[in-house]
Amino acid sequence: MIAVTGAAGFIGSNLAHRLARDGHALLLVDHEVTPLKSPNLAGLTASAVVGHEQFLADIESARVSPDVIFHMGACSRTTETRWDYLVEMNIRYTQRLWRWCATHGKPLIYASSAATYGDGKIGFDDRTPPDCLSPLNLYGKSKNDFDKWALEQVAAGQPAPPRWAGMKFFNVYGPRELHKGSMASVVWQARKQILKTGVMRLFKSNDPTIKDGEQRRDFVFVGDCIDHMLWLWKNPAPNAIYNSGTGTARTFLDLIHAVFKGMGREPRITFIDMPAELSRQYQNYTQADMSKLRQAGFNMPPTPLEAGVATTLASVRDSDSPDLP
Repeated sequence: MIAVTGAAGFIGSNLAHRLARDGHALLLVDHEVTPLKSPNLAGLTASAVVGHEQFLADIESARVSPDVIFHMGACSRTTETRWDYLVEMNIRYTQRLWRWCATHGKPLIYASSAATYGDGKIGFDDRTPPDCLSPLNLYGKSKNDFDKWALEQVAAGQPAPPRWAGMKFFNVYGPRELHKGSMASVVWQARKQILKTGVMRLFKSNDPTIKDGEQRRDFVFVGDCIDHMLWLWKNPAPNAIYNSGTGTARTFLDLIHAVFKGMGREPRITFIDMPAELSRQYQNYTQADMSKLRQAGFNMPPTPLEAGVATTLASVRDSDSPDLP
């Protein structure tokens, strides 16, 4: 049995559907399965669903013993300001899962974040020690603090899961995002805006060396992130923190043109001023260094942006609920 936390969320639900198609028995864990999230679990009727606190109680009391834990459940709001809440949800909860996996000899694959890299001035290399990173928000700090704790445990010779990997997800997009609202990927934000107004508004550049719309991100299709995780689970790669991206930065204009094409519309794009508060912590460029995962043996090519956007848009029915391919 495989446990997936955050199973009703974006990455977790896509992972759960992949594992189910591969024939695995699943234990699905989530804080709350809201009406917006429930469509993400449609088709997983053979799987048990429990709350995140119940799951901890079950494994720590030996009522349940999964063969591997994929920990995708956490507070993912980059605007969250309650540090105590982030510590509890993103650090202490993951520490308890780590200790259980270490004690029982079970693999743990957990979600870190590219937000740990901060403004990116020192690059996006997953070999960079967490101590050297300065996240721009408390969410990124919480993820970086856990990465730091995990590496300290290993360095001190403390018990650790026999196989583990922390995944630094970059700008992930794909099916089953509709519940995320303002935190959904630019693909979903663009689709919503285009349907409503026929036009996509992008922020003007806040850097005189970068043209409007040519800010770049490593946009990665969710299926690729799942490929990374499953490969690290199944193959003898070094236990470590790994980037999960494409390794190629693309412009926002590239992305928006792909969305218009996927919607069968001619591009209509305007540019608006960036809010001052956002401008102070805005990343004009992100690009995952994928050499560490490649050197470990992973050799699958990333999904091209245009193909990933087309697949994402094709997953939406007229009712605005996610398709389940």
